[in-house]
Amino acid sequence: MEETDREAVATAVQRVAGMLQRPDQLDKVEQYRRREARKKASVEARLKAAIQSQLDGVRTGLSQLHNALNDVKDIQQSLIDVNKDWRQSINTIENLKDVKDAVVQHSQLAAAVENLKNIFSVPEIVRETQDLIERGELLQAHRKLMDLEFSRDNLMYEQYRMDSKNTHDMNLIHTYFGDMQKLSEELAKQLWMVVQRSLVTVRRDPTLLVSVVRIIEREEKIDRRMLDRKKQTGFIPPGRPKKWKEKMFNILERTVSTRIEGTQADTRESDKMWLVRHLEIIRKYVLDDLLVAKTLLDERFPPHYDIFNKLLNMYHQALSTRMQELAAEDLEANEIVSLLSWVLNTYKSAEMMGNSELSPEVDVNSLNPLISQNVVDQLLSKYMSTLTSNIIGWLRKALETDKKDWIKETEPEADQDGYYQTTLPAIVFQMFEQNLQVAAQINEDLKTKVLLLCLQQMNSFLTRYKDEAQLYKEEHLKNRQYPQCYVQYMIAVINNCQTFKESIISLKRKYLKVETEDTLSSSHTSMDATLDIIAKEGCSSLLDEVFMDLEPHLNELMTKKWLMGSNAVGTICVTVEDYFNDFAKIKKPYKKMLHAVYWSSPAETSVMTGHSLTRYKEQGCKAKQRSVLKTMTIEAHRRVVVEYIRAIMLKRISFKNAEERKEGAERMIKEAEQFRFLFKKLAAGSGEDTEGLCDIIEAIAEVIKLTDPSLLYLEVSTLVSKYPDIRDDHIAALLTVRGDASRDMKQTIIETLDQGPSQPNPNYVPIFKEITVPTLTVPKLLK
Repeated sequence: MEETDREAVATAVQRVAGMLQRPDQLDKVEQYRRREARKKASVEARLKAAIQSQLDGVRTGLSQLHNALNDVKDIQQSLIDVNKDWRQSINTIENLKDVKDAVVQHSQLAAAVENLKNIFSVPEIVRETQDLIERGELLQAHRKLMDLEFSRDNLMYEQYRMDSKNTHDMNLIHTYFGDMQKLSEELAKQLWMVVQRSLVTVRRDPTLLVSVVRIIEREEKIDRRMLDRKKQTGFIPPGRPKKWKEKMFNILERTVSTRIEGTQADTRESDKMWLVRHLEIIRKYVLDDLLVAKTLLDERFPPHYDIFNKLLNMYHQALSTRMQELAAEDLEANEIVSLLSWVLNTYKSAEMMGNSELSPEVDVNSLNPLISQNVVDQLLSKYMSTLTSNIIGWLRKALETDKKDWIKETEPEADQDGYYQTTLPAIVFQMFEQNLQVAAQINEDLKTKVLLLCLQQMNSFLTRYKDEAQLYKEEHLKNRQYPQCYVQYMIAVINNCQTFKESIISLKRKYLKVETEDTLSSSHTSMDATLDIIAKEGCSSLLDEVFMDLEPHLNELMTKKWLMGSNAVGTICVTVEDYFNDFAKIKKPYKKMLHAVYWSSPAETSVMTGHSLTRYKEQGCKAKQRSVLKTMTIEAHRRVVVEYIRAIMLKRISFKNAEERKEGAERMIKEAEQFRFLFKKLAAGSGEDTEGLCDIIEAIAEVIKLTDPSLLYLEVSTLVSKYPDIRDDHIAALLTVRGDASRDMKQTIIETLDQGPSQPNPNYVPIFKEITVPTLTVPKLLK
């Protein structure tokens, strides 16, 4: 109390100090005193009233407590009386069954009255709900459907309570609300359509997807409520539980599986790269879908749905199933490697599950393998065996296709430099490249095995290629009018040999490690030798073709028709030039190797393998760098001169007088000049000395042209000294063509020449040894 008094005094002092801050306020002290006195009186009055009120309340409370005590005593006595009466009338309760039934009936009628409006308006509500479903207003449609179901379920529940065995009334209610079940199914179809397209819908119309999820959640709550009531009463409405959440996940799982399976747009028959396309589409779709699921879909579903992880598991399982199905198919070699590369590398790479945007939700290390290691091993084993048979088949088919081109009536295609070629090398090495690129996707070991396999099969293939080229030549010789473009395609075959060589080197450089090159040296050498033989035989057949066309014109040489002005040599020159215009389409990089092989026998060529062939290439090619075309030009020049001299030695004509000898000799000199001009033109820039061959014709012409028979021995001896391989029968034939040498003169000249010394030119290449004189021998001639 003292402390309260002190606080009151202090407060009063503060109030007085506040009122008397200025001198003029002292005049108002009496006024302030009266105002404070009034306030004090008012406070005291209120205080007295409050205390009186509290006292009245306490008095009233005490009175009520007393009354309550009396009431409790009365109630206690009444309960004792009721208990006594109940015990006395317990048997009477059994007679109240009718009252109980009336109460239940009353409850049903009350429920019917409560749902009366909905019962009478069921058809209208059904139509409205159907319209809402068709307009896509699913939430409103579901609300009305819930009202209908609520009315039906309450009626059926009350009927169940009254008589659970009365199926007739239950069926009656169920039939009356029959359209409601159809509405529920129709609404479910719309929901599942949205769920199936959820990854698209969430981007275009996320509100619709959210509405679907809300409807499913509503149904889940109703299912739980109905199951709880079933536990209590044993009643559950028809169609419950709907389990729409479970169905939603089943729909999503089927949708994922269908999406994975539906990415196969092509088949092996329509597209050889069908599997690569299929796997790439799967990769893109799965990655896009999971990114959408993580960034957009996860936000539209309740957290307890765990929608992203569930979708991830669905995609992984669907992919595993699909990969196993593909592995069980009869896959081709490149398809097996494509599948393994995708399963082992691509799936967990940054291009798919290892994408940074999917982390940390997706841990590639925790993902199970799509296919087992046992399946992987089986696929690799099947790959090598399948690839072996496939390469053999592909090479055979490629060769058959190329052979069909050989008999076409149109010229082969030319490359950018104008050289004839066929598609065979490109097809073969494109096939090799494709298989090597595919194998490289797995590992280096498989790539090396595939390269070794390709080169081994290439070696066998080139042998078949050589045989087919030879058959091609033989078939042409049976009927030289067929095929029409034989020369052009034989040129293409020769060019293919160079392309094959370059492609083999390129393939090894690109795919073979340096340490493994030694294992292929013998195989490479063998392939080079086979290619050289093919090119050499092709060149030989082309020159044979030229001289078969020249044969009738060569037969006109040194005949009376020729002496009278035949244009056989002009025709020969035109024909040779025409052929060599085609021969210009032979590739130049094929250097001196062919030239050397051309002069060697097939037996010699066949044994030139290994180190000897390598050394030959190094030394021989350095000696002379000569293209196939230049080699053929020199050989054609040589053969033309040989055939011309052979025509002389055949003694088709014998000049009758000096005038004919002069005319014939001048004609020979003129034709030698024509040959010289032609082959100099064809061999332009070769650096080869080709004029010496035509000098032989001119030297023979000088012998024929000689007018003084006494000088004949001197002229013949000069001829023999230049060309020491000339034989006695050649001299006899030449003197016979002159027509003025007697038998004794021939005998004397031949015997004298046999006794004379011979000093051959070391640079001279024998030519007369190739020429035989199919006439009587010299002894018979002299008789």
